[in-house]
Amino acid sequence: MTITTIAAIATPVGIGGIGIVRISGPDALHIAQVIFQPSKVRRRPTPFLPKSHRLYHGHIVDPDTGQILDEALLAWMKAPRSYTRENVVEIQMHSGLAAVRAVLDLVLRHGAVLSGPGEFTRRAFLNGRIDLTQAEAVIDIITARTERALHIATVQLQGALRQHITSLRTLIRGILAETEAAIDFPDDVGGDIDDGRILRQLEQKVLPSLRSLMARYHAGHILRDGLKVVVAGKPNVGKSSLMNRLLDQDRAIVTDIPGTTRDFIEESLVISGIPILLTDTAGLRSTEDPIEKIGVERTLSRIEGADLVLFVTAVGSPITDEDTDIYDVIRHKTVIWVMNKCDLDSADMTAVFPESWGKMARVSISALHNQGIDALKQAIESLALQPSLACESTMIPNLRQKHAIEDAEAALVAATESIHGGVPFELVNLDIRSAYDLLGEIIGITIQEDILDHIFEQFCVGK
Repeated sequence: MTITTIAAIATPVGIGGIGIVRISGPDALHIAQVIFQPSKVRRRPTPFLPKSHRLYHGHIVDPDTGQILDEALLAWMKAPRSYTRENVVEIQMHSGLAAVRAVLDLVLRHGAVLSGPGEFTRRAFLNGRIDLTQAEAVIDIITARTERALHIATVQLQGALRQHITSLRTLIRGILAETEAAIDFPDDVGGDIDDGRILRQLEQKVLPSLRSLMARYHAGHILRDGLKVVVAGKPNVGKSSLMNRLLDQDRAIVTDIPGTTRDFIEESLVISGIPILLTDTAGLRSTEDPIEKIGVERTLSRIEGADLVLFVTAVGSPITDEDTDIYDVIRHKTVIWVMNKCDLDSADMTAVFPESWGKMARVSISALHNQGIDALKQAIESLALQPSLACESTMIPNLRQKHAIEDAEAALVAATESIHGGVPFELVNLDIRSAYDLLGEIIGITIQEDILDHIFEQFCVGK
């Protein structure tokens, strides 16, 4: 298979201090020799022969016209000591749309092809520099919005999950080797299989470890992926005012007219290191307005995907059938009852709290006067990091990895049940082998091409 030389802009395109064009592949050095003229090099050889892992000052020059495109620094990294384990050249220049694109076009004209999304990291994976969990950690680092999320991704990049999964696969491989040898070569190794010892290994070592990883996903994915918080309630109770106060900016339009918010509005913020995706929704009520109806339908959809719902009512207003209908919609979610407009009425809301609503966190606020907002943030943090979500571990699987772990756990549960039931190991081994392969998918040993495409298409071009 012919390996192409790829190139891409590795920094955000726009005005900035520095722009980088990255080249990877067998022709990387040759392209650099053609377009880069080093400065202040005594007895300059022809062609220019840089030493690996050093920076060289010079200019990018179009060899066809002699035009200098930019002053630049060039780094040459000889394979395999590079990000992709291929020959890599990085050209650092002044950032700017025209300058960086002009250099990239020059590189492409002299033998490189434009990289696809994540193709540099994909080559690092395919060339064995990193496994698939580490490749996914790269995108987590790029997209991390908090220090906690960054720390989780950094630990993942160091290979913690890969080492854990590899150790489990080693244990399972030992079981498969023992049982398959006993099945295929009974006269050489003895036909007896120690069912009890294999069960102990699966039930006391492998399965608890897999379940621990699944628990870590449920406990920690919010720190990586963010908490989806939806502000819900009937019209004109102050939902948009609350969103503006949490964001500390006038993001949503606020009026006294019910139904002002016709569609949902989403914004991101961080509360105590937890990334939050906050959604202000249209008021939930029966309406004949076709536009408002669409807004209500979208609100219901956002509620269904929420991790937490802020159920807003107005202090001093009685709980109505509308409120009860809304609560029936959100009662299966984690809910904080936000009693807004507490500056207008000091009445005790406990007296009108419907018994059928059961227990839920309650916070009194005045979005208008910024009262109780800190208490609300603390309540959000407390629910986001409650025991079911409190995870100090940084070895947290992502959703793809979690699904593979769940499937592997199910296969091994089936295997243990079969062993207890006296099923022949020829059949038991099918489930054990399935679990072994599923764990291999996590680190990229056994994985389909379309899954790889899906993973790496999430990357930006140039990484």
